[in-house]
Amino acid sequence: MLRLLSGLVLAAAMPLRAQAPARSPTPPGFPAAWRGVAEYFHAALAREGVVGGSLWFLQGDSALAHEFHGMADAETGRKVDASTIFHWASITKTLTGIAIMQLRDRGRLSLDDPIVKYVPELTAVHNPYGPMEAITLRQLMSHTAGFRSPTWPWGGDQPWHPFEPTQWAQVVAMLPYTEILFPPGSKYSYSNPGIIFLGRVIEKLSGDDYEVYIDKNILKPLGMAHAYYDITPYHLLADRSNNYEMKDGQVINNGLDFDTGITTSNGGLNAPITDMAKYFAFLLGKGPGATGRVPVLARASLEEMWHAVITAGGEEAPGDSVALSFFVKHEGSLRLIGHTGSQRGFRAFFYLHPESGTAVVAAFNTAAANEGPGVHPDIAALRAGILERLARTVWPLFSR
Repeated sequence: MLRLLSGLVLAAAMPLRAQAPARSPTPPGFPAAWRGVAEYFHAALAREGVVGGSLWFLQGDSALAHEFHGMADAETGRKVDASTIFHWASITKTLTGIAIMQLRDRGRLSLDDPIVKYVPELTAVHNPYGPMEAITLRQLMSHTAGFRSPTWPWGGDQPWHPFEPTQWAQVVAMLPYTEILFPPGSKYSYSNPGIIFLGRVIEKLSGDDYEVYIDKNILKPLGMAHAYYDITPYHLLADRSNNYEMKDGQVINNGLDFDTGITTSNGGLNAPITDMAKYFAFLLGKGPGATGRVPVLARASLEEMWHAVITAGGEEAPGDSVALSFFVKHEGSLRLIGHTGSQRGFRAFFYLHPESGTAVVAAFNTAAANEGPGVHPDIAALRAGILERLARTVWPLFSR
C-alpha cells in the first residue's frame, strides 16, 4: 500500500519548478468541506491501488486547494508534486475544438461546412444513409457524425502493433473499409477518428502541423510553457509521470512516453496541472488569454461550445449531454462543463462550474488494463465520488 502524502494542502507558498496559480481567499467553511473531499480522494486512491494522482480546486486563476498522492515514478521513488507532468488524453479534444472555433471566427470556415470540403479522402467512406457531403464539422465536434469510436478497428493486441497510426496515409488506407454507423446528427456516439479529421482541417487551413498551430495559438498565449505533445523534451523528463496498468493484481510499468502518432489532435497533450490551470482560468474568463487585447477565443464563441447538442447516453460519456468538444453534466442543480481523458495508464478529468467561476481537475497515472464492472482501479467510480462530494459540500459555498 502506498503511503499517503499530505492529507490537506491549501494553496500555500511552495517552491515549484512550474509556477502554481496565485492564492485567493476562500469562503467560510471551505477548509472543512475540502478536508472531506481530500480524505475521500486519498482513501480511494489507496484502496484502488493508484500509484499516483493529484486533485486541484480552482477559482478563476487561483488555486484554492490541491492534493498530491503517491508516486510519479514508483521505481525511483519520485513523488507526485505540483510540477508532475501527466498525459491528458482526450481532454486534448477541447483544444482541437477551440482551434476550430478560432478559424471559424476568423472567417476561414463554417461549422456547417461538409468535412469533405477540407478532407476529400473521406468520400471513400461507406455511408448507407446518404452522401458524405452531408456530414459537417459541427457533427464531428459533437460526436454525432456516425463514425466508430476507436482509431484502429482491429488489432492493437500485439507488441509489434503501433500504439496509434503513425501516418495519415494509414488512416486513409482504412477509409474504404470504414462505414457510417447511423444517420448523421441522429444520436451521440463518441468517436476518436472524427476528431482526427478536425485536426486535418486545422492543418489544411493554417498551413501548420497541428501541434505547431496549437502551440502558437493556444499554449503560448496562455503561458503554458511546460505543455507539449507526445514525446517529452529532455529538459522536462525529470517531471514526467510514469504510467501503470493493473492486470490480474499486478502493476505493470508502461514507461514514461508513448507516441500518439497521427492522432495527436485526439489525445496527445501532456502538461503539469499548474499549466492546465492556466487553460482552465481562460475557460473561466480569467487571465491573459481571456482578458488580454487579443483573447484566445471570444467569450461568446467559447460559451457557444457549451450549449448541449444532444443527450449523451452510456457509461463512457463524461456528461449527460454532449456540446461542441465539451460535455455538459448535471450534479443535482449544478450545471458543469467538462471532459475526461483516458489513454494507456493515464486517466484525467476536469469540470467547470461557470456560474461560480470554479473548477475541479484531477489526474491519475494508473488504470486497469481491462476495465469493466468490479475491475480495479475503478477511476469512473472515483470521479463520481469526488464530484458528488464537491456538489454536496464545496460548490454550494460559492453560490452567487
